[in-house]
Amino acid sequence: MTPRGVLSVACAMLMASAALPAAAQTAGDAITVVLPEQPGNLEPCGSIMTNVGQILNQNVTEPLTVIDPENGTPRPKLATSWERVDDTTWRFRLRDGVKFHDGADFDAEAAAFSIRRMTSGAFTCNNIAKFGSAKLTVTPVDKSTLEIRTGMPEPILPALLSVAMMVSPNTPADRAVNDPVGTGPYELETFTPQTVVVERFDGYWGETPDIAKATYVWRAESSLRAAMVQTGEAQLTPAIAIQDATNPETDFSYLNSETTAIRIDTGKAPLDDVRVRKALNLAIDWQGMAELFGDDVLRASQMVVPGINGHNAALEPWTSDPDRAAALLEEARADGVPVETEIKLIGRNGIYPNGNEALEAMMTMWEAVGFNIDLTMLDVADWTRYLQKPFPSERGPTLLQVMHDNNKGDAAFTIPIFYHSSGQYATFADPRLDARIDEALDLTDEARTKAFQEILTEVHDGIAVDIPMFHMIGYTRVGPGLDWRPNLTTNSEIPLAEIRLKK
Repeated sequence: MTPRGVLSVACAMLMASAALPAAAQTAGDAITVVLPEQPGNLEPCGSIMTNVGQILNQNVTEPLTVIDPENGTPRPKLATSWERVDDTTWRFRLRDGVKFHDGADFDAEAAAFSIRRMTSGAFTCNNIAKFGSAKLTVTPVDKSTLEIRTGMPEPILPALLSVAMMVSPNTPADRAVNDPVGTGPYELETFTPQTVVVERFDGYWGETPDIAKATYVWRAESSLRAAMVQTGEAQLTPAIAIQDATNPETDFSYLNSETTAIRIDTGKAPLDDVRVRKALNLAIDWQGMAELFGDDVLRASQMVVPGINGHNAALEPWTSDPDRAAALLEEARADGVPVETEIKLIGRNGIYPNGNEALEAMMTMWEAVGFNIDLTMLDVADWTRYLQKPFPSERGPTLLQVMHDNNKGDAAFTIPIFYHSSGQYATFADPRLDARIDEALDLTDEARTKAFQEILTEVHDGIAVDIPMFHMIGYTRVGPGLDWRPNLTTNSEIPLAEIRLKK
């Protein structure tokens, strides 16, 4: 069977899933949210990971700023205002009268503690990856004023701080925790292998939310998550596959700010040869792959979604050309590149709907042009070892299934982390490209946009450092008792305080 045939059969089987009859549902003031996967931990410093952020962000923990999903600009949260004092200095005015769940005051000292804890390097902090190479010196000026100096000009520091979650100063500074204490409208009640439960915090500084209690459970199968909401066993699931989004009354699609891709480990032969990397991109039947994700999915040429500063709309995605892919492999082989070496394709269970099926189809297509691929699916904890530095030393040549979220308004949340040699996810090192990235990060306005666009062109056309797949369309199912709709930030957070109960 041809690769396209394999993919068509897989799609046909997936689309055959039938909807269950609708059931009556009353949410009350307590809801159940069913997620695709279990959180590996509840450390706020890892809240850029979807399975952590959807529970913690703006529920248990809050940052100084949040990003407006409509225009990508930073808005006040625990900081009420900010000003740029000079090229490397910012001052933030903090909200008065805020308490952590344990009774500690939120003030400039507490904010400084949280930022220092995040940047200390004492334990693995995924969120710091969003800061690229930025170095922060944090100084409380008075109880309500925080000064932050950066090692080099950082014109979007207020946006960067949207991933810096504030935690109680009683939090251990040198290790990750699973009992986070924040300032949010909900405090953690329990975290077990089966559930996470949060309850409304009576001392919250903001408005009292409708939802009094939320229980998070996880089920790997999209059809099961959808059925749980239909039958009233759960009231919300943020991610279902296209074949399960069958009810227009409860199922909503949205451009979810996520870009799916395969990261190429360019430091290992044969993946250190650009012809091999280009062949990986050319071997895929991209039109057929799109059938797994829906008619509205956008083919990606880069890791930055449309609408984000630096996105290059002129950059064309890779086309499908298996013959050219096979020719490039043979050309590399003739030059002594060990193209027959087994390449490990590493996926993550539950990373996105139909993610496993996508990797199986891609493996078949790669093998058809001459690659030797071994597919391994991992749970999130093991997969994370391959995502961020330090990478496993014994890993060999690998292709890693990734999904990158950038809803923060600027390519600075993407380019340094993947393409600067110091980037937490970077497998490629080029001093010339590093210098271009450093220069771009210092720029503002049109010059910044143009510099980012040129870097993305070089990454795609010249280096072929990864395999961009799709800018994803997400599908959610919302129970009839809730008034809530997904938006660009849903893969990062589901603020319970924004959910209203229908009267």
